[in-house]
Amino acid sequence: MNNKKDIRALSLDELKAFFVEKGDKAFRAKQAYEWLWKKSARTFDEMTNLSKETRELLNEYFVINAVSVDDMQVSSDRTIKNAFKLYDSNIVEGVLIPSNTRMTACISSQVGCSLTCKFCATGKLERLRNLNADEIYDQVVLIRNQAEQKYKTPLTNIVYMGMGEPLLNYKNVMESIEKITSPEGLNMSPQRITVSTAGVAKMIMKLADDGVKFNLALSLHAANDEKRNRIMPINESNSLDALAEALKYFYEKTGTRVTYEYIAFKDFNDSLDDARDLAQFCKHIPCKVNIIEYNPIDEGEFQQTTPQRLEAFAKYLESKNIIVNVRRSRGKDIDAACGQLANKNKEGFVKRKMKAAK
Repeated sequence: MNNKKDIRALSLDELKAFFVEKGDKAFRAKQAYEWLWKKSARTFDEMTNLSKETRELLNEYFVINAVSVDDMQVSSDRTIKNAFKLYDSNIVEGVLIPSNTRMTACISSQVGCSLTCKFCATGKLERLRNLNADEIYDQVVLIRNQAEQKYKTPLTNIVYMGMGEPLLNYKNVMESIEKITSPEGLNMSPQRITVSTAGVAKMIMKLADDGVKFNLALSLHAANDEKRNRIMPINESNSLDALAEALKYFYEKTGTRVTYEYIAFKDFNDSLDDARDLAQFCKHIPCKVNIIEYNPIDEGEFQQTTPQRLEAFAKYLESKNIIVNVRRSRGKDIDAACGQLANKNKEGFVKRKMKAAK
């Protein structure tokens, strides 16, 4: 059969209905479902407590569109960057970021991105499609396995900060989090998950209405509209005032402190005036600020700020009683900036296809 369905797109009830329709027992669905989500099976042959006939039945009607590691780079600081290959040969990125206290998986939600932020390598890739919930889930499983196999340490945190804008793939992102946090899935605490958005005000309000239990981060990078418009075109339709209102609503509904991500660019948003703007924005709700060292992208117009300006910026915020973390750049000796490795692998894939066509 060429029209095989992605089995992981089915709910447990839909799977039960399939088995009953084919004259098999309804409880087979729960067994198969457990293999798919709890044990992360990549093939039907792994489902050893199902009979050979049942496995053949599944093989006849369904496919598991398992994500695979297409390329991997290991940094001297132990960061592992992956180019993940999807069933349709598209490439996305996922990163394992080890620190003293955490093992963090940074995962993607879209193939490419439509937001064209000026400082981001992913912004140079057009958005080809949204990732399905199972493709997001697979990235977590693959990175978790790397943490356990290479560093003998369990995965502790997940950040949706890779390629794409998670809130523009809302349904699949929420489904993936449900599978990752469910006892029937990976059983991770939602408090260990952070979804990062470039700032889609109405979807931040939807998160609040849906009563989410995970953490929210806003990629801010400038706290005045003129500068933010220059680097993040999304700000033109989601101004800082609109975002402030959405964030207040989010905090009122969830009680969750929001994190502001702030990449400090040399001579652009790293002055004390910029720090004052940021401190003002921080007054809206309880929050903390992650100041991030920039990983410059190839042919990018922005550069990393100096350590002195970074320190002065952070100290000013701390003087205003704002919780500040300075996140040092990771994976400097590999293609560390988000989208760089996918760009290279996409180019390589296109070249291979062209070569094969000759």
